[in-house]
Amino acid sequence: MLKPGTEAIVNRYCENEPAIAAIHKSLTQAVVVLVETFQRGGKLLVCGNGGSCADADHIVGELVKAFRIERPLDSSFAASLERLGADGKLLAQKLQGGLPAINLGSHTALMTAMDNDVGSEYVFAQQVAAYGQAEDVFLGISTSGNSRNVLLAGKTAKAKGLKTLALTGRTGGEMAEEFDLILCAGAGCTEDVQDLHSKLYHAVCAAVEYELWGD
Repeated sequence: MLKPGTEAIVNRYCENEPAIAAIHKSLTQAVVVLVETFQRGGKLLVCGNGGSCADADHIVGELVKAFRIERPLDSSFAASLERLGADGKLLAQKLQGGLPAINLGSHTALMTAMDNDVGSEYVFAQQVAAYGQAEDVFLGISTSGNSRNVLLAGKTAKAKGLKTLALTGRTGGEMAEEFDLILCAGAGCTEDVQDLHSKLYHAVCAAVEYELWGD
């Protein structure tokens, strides 16, 4: 069961956007999946193409550092830093609690090597094969739900035992048949889908953060 404050965050986004309210249950499930993943020491692997790659970067930014509320460091980690002297004390003051998330689209040298040597459709799948562990979650972003490289990465994730989530457009495309949980943005054109994706992942990030650090 989520904290009342976490549920209030999800409900606020639903109240402000009918298209999000339509997938309230799936949105809540996504929050639960990510909270459980981070609590057991897992990480998030996320990817997309073009604007969806930028969205993946945005999600990573909201998770790795504080988003809406303060995130104090674990007390034992802070104490270990402080024992390192002046720099350690400064680190203990400046660092924040973070959640491990990686945008697979940010590794330019690897991506161009895969594109040149193997094929661009396999670049995300290769990274999932290398980084993915059974306790992790893979999040694929595709406005059509049909992006080949994202779809293949999702299949690779399932083969490795990861949970698979997707942000897609209205129908979910091929990803709706392959991923464990789909958040379908009910919009017709690409830019409208991306606008809804922004609201959806902000809702998820805010809710996960509150569940782990909120009162």
